[in-house]
Amino acid sequence: MALLKSFTESKGRIPFELVRPEINRVEAQIREQVRAFDPSVEPYIDYICNTSGKRIRPALAILTGGACGEVFDEHIKIGVILELIHMATLVHDDIIDGADTRRKAPTANAKWGNGLAVLLGDALFSHALMLATEFDSIDICRKVGQASRDVCEGEVMQTQRRFDASLTKADYFTIIEKKTGALFAAAAGISAQLSKQTEETQEQLHAYGMKLGTAYQIYDDCLDLVGTEDAVGKTLGTDLEKGKLTLPMFLLLERASRDQVKIIHTRISGQENLDFIGLMGEEPYTEAIEDSLATAETLNQEARDCLAVLENSKYKTGLEQITHYLDGLLSKVSF
Repeated sequence: MALLKSFTESKGRIPFELVRPEINRVEAQIREQVRAFDPSVEPYIDYICNTSGKRIRPALAILTGGACGEVFDEHIKIGVILELIHMATLVHDDIIDGADTRRKAPTANAKWGNGLAVLLGDALFSHALMLATEFDSIDICRKVGQASRDVCEGEVMQTQRRFDASLTKADYFTIIEKKTGALFAAAAGISAQLSKQTEETQEQLHAYGMKLGTAYQIYDDCLDLVGTEDAVGKTLGTDLEKGKLTLPMFLLLERASRDQVKIIHTRISGQENLDFIGLMGEEPYTEAIEDSLATAETLNQEARDCLAVLENSKYKTGLEQITHYLDGLLSKVSF
């Protein structure tokens, strides 16, 4: 679900309208970066940028800048860089998952094949890292590189551990913190550094982003199991099909009997059908989804607690409202 779109159509309208001029600048700079590519490559990059509509990471960077005193050009720039990295990961994700649609449009791999799509994702990654070298501080560039590496490591770990019955819940959290939390954390943490905040404030805002991003990934994992493609706008149902073990599945295993666990592990290892409802029943399955959503809500509360280091302002309120709106999304998941 496009979180930005959801905000602008609901009670969450305030924080995003607050930074609408800056978000418009992000969009303009993304279009400018598209034109920086060779004319033979530009149409492909332009398509990807137009079908990757979430701008939550730039919004976090901008709101954090405002909450730390003032929004500078550097906050816009880091938002653009992190969004380009995010778009690159979406291209690669769709290839790995065999997804055909994103935001109700054909994915890059569906339009042009996996080979070209891989190269387009690589082009976006490398361009974003090149832009990061323009900051005066080498430490900012290093943190962008670290976040990029974390995202890639998370994807490698998840792909490597598909249909792996030895994967633990702790492993799962490590994976989603890297693949999703890292860019949320970078958006808030790096923006605080650009605003010359104290180490404590930088760490707390980094933690805010990490917890928010992790909660959002849990929400996304639950949607993959119980959402509808018409409502969400992208290919769903890939986690079980591709052997990705997510939080609802781990919580379900905790409820299973020893014999059920043995059967499930055998099916996972054999890459067989993971019909958890058939194996466990609908009630335990529903409870596992509910407990997963509750875990995300707890992370959201912890994220809000991290904002205590900031003075009260409309921007701080905006950062808080993001977590409240995600709580609203979690409460509306139906199954």
